[in-house]
Amino acid sequence: MSFLANPTTANAKQLPTGVGRGFPPSSIADMRIERILRRGFMLDEELSANGNAATNQATSIAPRIALIGGFTPRRCGIATFTADTHDSIRAAYPETEVDVYAMAPVANDIAFAAPVRGVIVENDTDSFIAAARQIESSHVDLVWLQHEFGLFGGYAGDKILELLDRIAAPLFVTLHTVMPDPDADQRRVIDRIIARASKLIVMSERAALLLKDVFGADPEQIEIIPHGVPDRPFGRTDQFKAEHHLTGRKVIMTFGLLSPGKGIEAVISALPEIASTHPDVLYCIVGATHPNLLAREGEAYRDSLRKLAHDLGVENNIRWIDSFLETEALLDLIEAADIYVTPYLGANQATSGTLSYAVALGKAVVSTPYAHAVELLADDHGVLIPFGDSTALAREIGGLLDAPGRLNAMQKRAYDRGRDMIWPAFAMRCHDLVTQELQPHASPFADPAQSPGIEGLLRICDSTGIIQHSIFSVPDRAHGYCVDDNARALMLMNRLGHDAEPHRSRLAGIFAGFVQNSWNDDAQEFRNFMGYARNWLEAVGSEDSCGRALWALGATAHQGITPSLRQWAQRLFDRTISSAADFGSPRATAFAMLGADYRLETRMDDAAARSILEHGAEFLMARLHSARQADWPWFETVLAYDNCRMPEALIRAGLRLDRPEFTAAGLETLRWILDIQISPAGFFRPVGSESFGREYALPRPFDQQPVEAWAAIDAAHAAFDATKDRQWLSHASRAYAWFFGSNDRGVAVADPVSGSCHDGINPRGLNLNEGAESVLAYQLAHCSIRDLMSKADTN
Repeated sequence: MSFLANPTTANAKQLPTGVGRGFPPSSIADMRIERILRRGFMLDEELSANGNAATNQATSIAPRIALIGGFTPRRCGIATFTADTHDSIRAAYPETEVDVYAMAPVANDIAFAAPVRGVIVENDTDSFIAAARQIESSHVDLVWLQHEFGLFGGYAGDKILELLDRIAAPLFVTLHTVMPDPDADQRRVIDRIIARASKLIVMSERAALLLKDVFGADPEQIEIIPHGVPDRPFGRTDQFKAEHHLTGRKVIMTFGLLSPGKGIEAVISALPEIASTHPDVLYCIVGATHPNLLAREGEAYRDSLRKLAHDLGVENNIRWIDSFLETEALLDLIEAADIYVTPYLGANQATSGTLSYAVALGKAVVSTPYAHAVELLADDHGVLIPFGDSTALAREIGGLLDAPGRLNAMQKRAYDRGRDMIWPAFAMRCHDLVTQELQPHASPFADPAQSPGIEGLLRICDSTGIIQHSIFSVPDRAHGYCVDDNARALMLMNRLGHDAEPHRSRLAGIFAGFVQNSWNDDAQEFRNFMGYARNWLEAVGSEDSCGRALWALGATAHQGITPSLRQWAQRLFDRTISSAADFGSPRATAFAMLGADYRLETRMDDAAARSILEHGAEFLMARLHSARQADWPWFETVLAYDNCRMPEALIRAGLRLDRPEFTAAGLETLRWILDIQISPAGFFRPVGSESFGREYALPRPFDQQPVEAWAAIDAAHAAFDATKDRQWLSHASRAYAWFFGSNDRGVAVADPVSGSCHDGINPRGLNLNEGAESVLAYQLAHCSIRDLMSKADTN
């Protein structure tokens, strides 16, 4: 059997670019899994036959976006904006698929139609979870959320997190409100969104600064895309005045759902002074009462405004247009205005769609200095007045009406500014951002027959052992060492080939010395953590670290690269094996069982090792019986780390002890855990740390870590040994492919040239640190898949 060429060689063959993006079924994602993994890995001749077609398909597949927000015919600003976003992207880039998931109020009586693919009901947890599953199964490349605190329900809209926590695709979030002084719930929600989002889109510089300074967002996350606006001709005011029976009037206008805080009172209070010199002035107050306000108190607020106008004697200078206008009707009405007023009372108004519309339609704008207005109207593109200042409103509006030339010049400046904001320009910015995010980052698929480099391993090793953590690729000495990693590193030395000399022999002695010194003879336990100054930080480590040390000793007793190393491991294993007798952790038990299995491979009459294997298997079987449910054949009520080690240990115990019931239980549980670690697009999706501790809950996507891929390969290896069934090669190959971009984010986690490995995949993409556990997991995964494929070729 021939394999894909090692990417370090001159004739390296690469998989098609563009892979690993979660494309729809029968596209590049399936090709990568089904073709590359057909017998474990794709043959050279298969790649030659299929590579060009795959490349062409990759370049022709357009992105698919799940767009979440309000949507028409719902009557709110977010719904209008989401619909305009959809329409502008589809108009400019018709090949892009945009699936809309529309937010609906609790009393969901809105008749959504195409392009709405799903409806999410505010405050309904099940509805958010169902939408997440629908989005996941549709293989979208990107999720784009329109965020407003009041849209989703829960505390500060935290119901949306039920959806976001369950999706794997990159997340873009347009934040329509960014608070400078958030309350505790608002802060909690935005912090969670920042932790998950690849990009945070805002419409103003101030909102971007707040995200960075108040919420600590990474500047690289933040993008400013101004509110999109219609592209209409300039100077048609008289035409639209005639259409709306406003000819001969000087029209001031405000639009929006009516509610306190909009500052309407201030404009009404300014009208007497304006009308004293311009009796033909007409203030059009456009918009229905906010539905939440209407539900609470009916039209009491509007009636109070009417009373104010009556008391001031200006009721004839006001036209109430009590309705929610569709976009085109609203734009026609704005075109009839001379002056547009946004008198909001709060400085924290992040964006105003109608302010953007008014500027783009060439209206002179008088506004209070909320964030969006300050930026958009700068450099004499409008007029800013203090909050709630009726005198200033009267002065500035009257001054513009007194000077037609100044009024016209301001209208033209506003119109010119709006040209950079028209919907085609908005769509182009969005498209560029999506394209940048979805650039393929997969690496050439490494040939299991060729050893990866070890430069990345050597970088984090010294004369004491292997250093736990790295900051990017730089060893982080502050966290010192642990026996967990040094035990794994010792096992790796057993399995590296002769081409790793002289480093292999030198490092094997260092790692063995660390494991030796970690044994605390007084406590009869292994220690785990050691500071960089070689000081032990504890007298006794965890059960897991003890189990891993015993695993490494058993493996070295059988596989050690020299007779003296094997003898050392045999002696220390025999001396320390009793520490595993009372383990309560199923994973620690599994680690010790794997070590005992290795020991029995060397010495079948080792009574202590046999006892650990027998009692460990019975313990795991009891755990399985206790926690099992009809759809949950598992050892615990929760998922955690290194899950596949428990089935692996049972399979190995069944083979070693000739106990088929152990093997059968191991195969059943392994099949289940591996099946739930396959994403809807067919990639390996390891159980991530966000899934830990959730009772009887299927896994969430993140954080994905390399150690899980290694465990899956080792367990599939054990299953193949037990059954000779080639399905286990596919499972192992799928897990190995995860390292090279066949994953939810299409990112290369491992580097075959240096032999290093990143720390996994989180919601924002690749974790760029290269810690010991990750590097060792990749190296050991390679050894396991190499040996498995060698076995498969002889069967």
